[in-house]
Amino acid sequence: MEIKYEAVIGLEVHAQLLTNSKAFCGCSTQYGAYPNTNTCPICLGHPGTLPTLNKNLVEYIVRMGIATNCKIRELSTFSRKNYFYPDLPKGYQISQYEDPICHNGFIQIELQDGTLKNIGITRIHMEEDSGKSIHDLDIDSLIDLNRSGVPLIEIVSEPDIRSSSEAYLYLMAIKQTVMYLGICNGNMEEGSLRCDVNISVRPIGQEKFGTKVEIKNLNSFRNVEKAIEYEIKRQIEEVENGNLIVQQTRLWDANKNETKIMRTKEMAHDYRYFPEPDLLKVKVTQDWIDESRKYIPELPLNRKLRLMNEYSIPNYDAQIMIEDKSLADYFEKCCVELQSKNEKNYKLVSNWIMTEVLRILAEKNVSAEKFDLEPKLIAELVELYAEDVISSRIAKEIFPEILATKQSPRKIVEEKGLIQNSDTGFIDEIVKKLIDANPDNVEKYRSGRNNLLGFFVGSVMKETQGKANPKIVTEIVKKYLEA
Repeated sequence: MEIKYEAVIGLEVHAQLLTNSKAFCGCSTQYGAYPNTNTCPICLGHPGTLPTLNKNLVEYIVRMGIATNCKIRELSTFSRKNYFYPDLPKGYQISQYEDPICHNGFIQIELQDGTLKNIGITRIHMEEDSGKSIHDLDIDSLIDLNRSGVPLIEIVSEPDIRSSSEAYLYLMAIKQTVMYLGICNGNMEEGSLRCDVNISVRPIGQEKFGTKVEIKNLNSFRNVEKAIEYEIKRQIEEVENGNLIVQQTRLWDANKNETKIMRTKEMAHDYRYFPEPDLLKVKVTQDWIDESRKYIPELPLNRKLRLMNEYSIPNYDAQIMIEDKSLADYFEKCCVELQSKNEKNYKLVSNWIMTEVLRILAEKNVSAEKFDLEPKLIAELVELYAEDVISSRIAKEIFPEILATKQSPRKIVEEKGLIQNSDTGFIDEIVKKLIDANPDNVEKYRSGRNNLLGFFVGSVMKETQGKANPKIVTEIVKKYLEA
């Protein structure tokens, strides 16, 4: 089927910063506090109160600007963005408009075919969050103003994204970057990371953009993808039917998997921006920028490429590792503890982390940062298996004890007598007895029932209480069956 249209997509991402206090007052930013307790006259917008800029807000946005290759203005100003909403007690939001502190940057994403693509960043600016409306059908709409005044940065992309999958990759890159910088926890469920999508369609080959539609209420990566896919299809159908696309803001209904209209044609002048009279200009010197560079860690994509090169792990493994900085840190600490540093052992460490360690983290709902098993114990367990001292089954059996006691895997194996038997003569005798005792199954195997190999190997392992080396068992069983 011929593809006639392409999507033009830009994302606006709000990241809630991990400062201890709010953007313009000293109230706590603690998440989950009792409603309306983290408030004061300033963030409640009482007449006569004056805001004071939180220096950490500026420090964090400068780091984000550096990490996304932005130019950073020496002088920038705050503006008032005026609109009425029940959870905006001042009737305006302190934001930036004409001269955002960070501008003209880009972030790289890795496409599915391995190529790298730059997604331009128009601006990153500072602002304060609004409160939160809670709609309870049994009571009424309630307002919690604890979030009012919490510091945000808004990251506005260029319209360089062409598909829902590219939007996902871009959003993941932003999430990983803010988390690596330590300025945001990236939790979309808690509202720490929020995303609005601007999307239009145009005939392939046309340079002029189509009429954009904004989609709000996107609270997960999956919903971002689904909303974009739905909206692309909806707009193409409208154009094909000869209808005009109307500039509007739409909401994503996750229950019905569709967008629905919220309001039409919202422009910047609707907000009546004007300079914030109660705050001075923000001045960021070159010395400040140079000092901030010291806090920029190795960023996710660079780290992924290095892990693949340095440890020879596949693209898939490296991608899993970098999704959480603390997990990548843990992987590298385990590799450092290995006595035999080779590709095989690095891959075994990766396998163990992606299966057993991630399973434990998921059960406890914690990050690798909270995982309390010393990396050297993982390294030791992996090497016992790599050296054929124990089988993979034994490794998995003793792992809970290692987690509980923090004992050396080698010590546990020796005390329990679990060392793998690799004596070929001993294994050969057991295999020969089983072959002689099962002539019917031998004949079935030789006539094409290859799955019976597992029967013989399993029988040998059962006979040796799991201590026989399964690789050697398999080799000897095949030797007899295929004789």
